[in-house]
Amino acid sequence: MKLAILDAQTLGSDVDLSIFREFGYLEVHPTTSKDKTIDRVMDKNIVITNKVVIDRSVMDAAPNLKLVCVAATGYNNVDIEYAKRKGIAVSNVAGYSTDSVVQHTFGMLFYLLENLRHYDDYVKSGEYSNSTIFTYIGKPFWEIKGKTWGIIGLGTIGKSVGKIAKAFGCKVVYYSTSGLSIDPEFERKELEELLSTSDIVSIHAPLNEKTRNLITYQNLKLMKRNAILLNLGRGGIVREEDLAKALEERLIYGAGLDVLEREPIEPDNPFLKIKNRDRLLITPHIAWTSIEARNRLVREVYLNIKVFLQGRQRNRVC
Repeated sequence: MKLAILDAQTLGSDVDLSIFREFGYLEVHPTTSKDKTIDRVMDKNIVITNKVVIDRSVMDAAPNLKLVCVAATGYNNVDIEYAKRKGIAVSNVAGYSTDSVVQHTFGMLFYLLENLRHYDDYVKSGEYSNSTIFTYIGKPFWEIKGKTWGIIGLGTIGKSVGKIAKAFGCKVVYYSTSGLSIDPEFERKELEELLSTSDIVSIHAPLNEKTRNLITYQNLKLMKRNAILLNLGRGGIVREEDLAKALEERLIYGAGLDVLEREPIEPDNPFLKIKNRDRLLITPHIAWTSIEARNRLVREVYLNIKVFLQGRQRNRVC
């Protein structure tokens, strides 16, 4: 077998990729630009990609390609229908990052809610050394116990967030973006009611025709002025210019984003021009990247290849 990993840098340098050499000759590329994709795939039997696009032109140029392993849950970077027609199997990995994303959700919340950047800067700037009292309450924060946590997208991650929020003493409500989710543990709400009654709103939904631009300026106006919005789903769910405007106008207390509509962030993104920067936390799509999650991901890709070669099915998309 000839294998290629097209964007190994997305998996991290601390993860062992040598396990794939068990299957044959392996090329490891840190990144792969569009103009180099065909050259790196054309003689391969198995390709591992996170975000590198495998479209018709790539498949047509690779007569020996038998399996495309997507090192992620989403596989929109592969033309699935054309792969079926070409007899090329496609696999993905689901569930590997749930614990990591849930943990990051709460990390973002507490960073914003408890003004941790402000207090850390206060101590390290030397101001605390000059204080006449032992404490400093420059930016008060509230407890989440007894508050309402609204979840948009009650999949595996959303349910896990809900269970932990409930353990903190929150009332948990949810909005089903598909309209199909029913969970007796939590109360289901329509979007407008969820936004207007929740103190914390976290998004854990996929991006599709029902969720694109789901959160707009009009929606944000419904939220409480002390509310915090967290998006750990996909960037296109929240209209970025609308959220930036809402933060500038102090319509909500703050927002934490791990995803953006275009990644990496573009220089003219409205979030980079926002004045109330302490109300906005942006992390570079890292919620899924705990060491454990990335090791689980690589292990699952390895197993996908192994069972494929053994003629069995595991995490097969087509």
